[in-house]
Amino acid sequence: MSWKSRSRSALPGAGGVPPARRRSALLATDLQDLCFRRRAAPAVLAMLLISLADFSSGKDRYLVPLMVVVPAIAGLTLRPLELLLVCAAGLVPLIWLSYYDQVADLNDGRFLFGALVSYVALTLFSAWVARLRMRRAAAFAAVSSVAEAAQRALLRQPGPTVGPLRLAVRYVSAADEARIGGDLYSVLETPCGVRVLVGDVRGKGLGAVQTAAVVLGAFREAAYDERALVEVAARIEASVQRHAPDGEFTTALFAEFGEPERVELLHFGHVPPIQVSREGAVTVLEADDPWVPLGLGTLAVGEPTAMRVPFGADDVLVLCTDGVVEARHRRTGDFYPLAERIGPLVRGAARSPAELESAVGRVYADLLVHTGGELGDDALLLLISRAEPDASRAATVGRTA
Repeated sequence: MSWKSRSRSALPGAGGVPPARRRSALLATDLQDLCFRRRAAPAVLAMLLISLADFSSGKDRYLVPLMVVVPAIAGLTLRPLELLLVCAAGLVPLIWLSYYDQVADLNDGRFLFGALVSYVALTLFSAWVARLRMRRAAAFAAVSSVAEAAQRALLRQPGPTVGPLRLAVRYVSAADEARIGGDLYSVLETPCGVRVLVGDVRGKGLGAVQTAAVVLGAFREAAYDERALVEVAARIEASVQRHAPDGEFTTALFAEFGEPERVELLHFGHVPPIQVSREGAVTVLEADDPWVPLGLGTLAVGEPTAMRVPFGADDVLVLCTDGVVEARHRRTGDFYPLAERIGPLVRGAARSPAELESAVGRVYADLLVHTGGELGDDALLLLISRAEPDASRAATVGRTA
């Protein structure tokens, strides 16, 4: 169990979201991506059902006042002008059925007058509600676009190949309608080899995003400057203590692929990585003496110690956050048994980028089956394998995540 469990829109080209993407988000939020016919269908159907019921019940039943539900239903899906058009069409059956039921033939016509006034008043009110609904949908779409821009700036999606490595990633935020949370990762090709960081900030929301930004920013600088992985972690520890909110800490796992057929690992209270062989054999790479999470370094004496393990061309290294291993079963509440499930799901995935991508998809799908389709925490899955020599030479130097 991890330490965490124990204790205006940006412009395109600058990490922002293009206007077309923002417009698409707005349309999907307010159902405006559907055609007018489909959006008007509920109100028209209600109109037809009321008309049919009134006509079928004969002249001794006056059901026309039920037409007031039409503007209310239209206000949920239509734009104001569209709503006025549909409700204006609803006046036709309302008046015709009133004459059919002989209500309009009364001396004072009070029933028809009352039905008309109620219908018109609710139509105008529903048009105002529709306008308010669209304004709030636009505001929500803007917030979603900003969240996506923040994710693009912080969690830069790596390509399928970085240096001599192949990657496959799945990242899910537990925050409602958000795209970024407290889990973080970065993959950099540096003069010392490819360096990887996977971390998990305590908590969720904006505070976690702030701490994640501090950790990622420090890593992207220190990974190029420091020769030893321990020194990279020390730089990040100093940055977290200076800039992160008081009391915040981040579990982290560092990996360096600098030597052939080997990987260097540095644990900071994080979920241990899992190595899967070509045949599906699973090895949990626990540290003999894991260090305290980033931000709590002043509580410990000494310094962390890296471990080096073999990592061949047929192996897959599985990195994750506690949102994966602590995901609860939908009925029993048991934690997701990653070490028991991962072997068959990842076996042979080192053969190609497509195989690796399929493997991370299988693991994520199995995780959702375990939880019943929902995750209660941020979750990150990162699968790493070595690329073929020719793919390594073709990789773009400096491609980062």
